[in-house]
Amino acid sequence: MHTTLLRSLLSILACLFMLPAQAQVTPPGAPNPYLQLLPIPAPPVLILPDLSALTNSLPLAGMPIPFIGTLQATPTRPYTMRAGIPQQTKRQMMQMMMPIMSNVMRMSMPDAMSWFAHKVKVKKGVSFEEVVDSMKLRANKLNFKYVGSNLMYKDFQAVLGDMSAPRIEVHSFCDIAVGRDLLKISPEFLVFLPCRIGIMEDANKEIWVMMLDWNLDWVGGYENQMGITPELSRGAIDIRNKMEDIMVAGANGEL
Repeated sequence: MHTTLLRSLLSILACLFMLPAQAQVTPPGAPNPYLQLLPIPAPPVLILPDLSALTNSLPLAGMPIPFIGTLQATPTRPYTMRAGIPQQTKRQMMQMMMPIMSNVMRMSMPDAMSWFAHKVKVKKGVSFEEVVDSMKLRANKLNFKYVGSNLMYKDFQAVLGDMSAPRIEVHSFCDIAVGRDLLKISPEFLVFLPCRIGIMEDANKEIWVMMLDWNLDWVGGYENQMGITPELSRGAIDIRNKMEDIMVAGANGEL
């Protein structure tokens, strides 16, 4: 009698939990069978706080860098160089940004470098030499001046004795008219000139072409505040589009 009643209770419990009547206790370390019955929660949506109202209401004018800049995006005279920023101040600025980059954005150093790099993988069957030749031909077609190269892998071999490093080259191009206009507004822009396109083999022996991604879409809506005239904006966008055209031509081996 007691045995029959006990079996009935076990059967009812098994039905309630959608398990066989002879189910065994889940051993330690094994997947929990009940979890498959639970709904999968939606991933959390990251919403960064809007600090514009706060920063607009604070009396920031005149505060030292890194809290505020000069508030003079366009210099009074062309080629006006701003005062240098002390390394201590730059370090303070970066240390303010590090918690956001590492904890909120979960960004490592390779992530940060990848974020600012525009990369295109070369098509299979296209040789390194065909990539370089295709880029030079396309640059000439676009009236871009080819101004030099840095065959880094040869220095690795000759200076460091590293014969295992993959082939890595950096080729430089320039649009002198737009470059001049950029330097009139900010002479510090010289550190980005001439425009460079790198070519390298990766660990898988695949070839990539890449450049610094200075996309003006990132500052869309803030052109006036940054002193970027419509003419200069069009010129900068034209440079990036042509550089990308050169990269794609190289990646496709368009001789």
